[in-house]
Amino acid sequence: MNQFSISEKIITVYPGHSANLPVVYLNTFGDSGEAVYRQLETKRGLDFHLVTITGLQWNHDMSPWKIPPIAKGDTPCTGGADAYLKLLTGEIIPKAERFISGEPLWRGIAGYSLAGLFAVYSLYEADLFSKAASISGSLWFPGFQEYIADHPWREKPSCVYFSLGDRECRTRNPFLKVVQERTEKIHNFYAEKGIHTVFQINPGNHFQDEAKRTAKGIRWISSQ
Repeated sequence: MNQFSISEKIITVYPGHSANLPVVYLNTFGDSGEAVYRQLETKRGLDFHLVTITGLQWNHDMSPWKIPPIAKGDTPCTGGADAYLKLLTGEIIPKAERFISGEPLWRGIAGYSLAGLFAVYSLYEADLFSKAASISGSLWFPGFQEYIADHPWREKPSCVYFSLGDRECRTRNPFLKVVQERTEKIHNFYAEKGIHTVFQINPGNHFQDEAKRTAKGIRWISSQ
């Protein structure tokens, strides 16, 4: 394991068991990256390199554009995804890959909640990622379904994973209650474009089994 920081982001590189493996980038909240790594680790080690990034300004770095608070007492999303993506692709990824052996077989991007939204958004605004996992992704985000329909990928992904908890849409919040409907529509859009994709439903609400669900999504894209 190697760790470094750039612009107050803390990056941890968990190397795989050999050279010339894929690299999966996981944007995380708090210390959840370590928990995901523990879910993924096997006796043989990882069959890909895992890079986790934390210390994010969550509602800024992970949101593609500004929206007001979606509930009383909530904080607004302030649309810093483009600036963070520039930092990720221009500084974080080059430095992280100095700690791995050989050349990346491919790069994937994964995330939970708003980071799941950011993972999908990255496919349209960067050309480094060929696989993505959006786990309990905030695909309810206003205007995002329309954005996907109107924008080409920078690099057409080879596969994309989507998942939600089966209770995530059971809410009175008008934004969050459409999350399953919109995720299904985005998944179907990808499938119609010939992209290998899956949409899995897990038991529980948005806050249940985050590390386990995230590891499940990463395992799926790494096996395709």
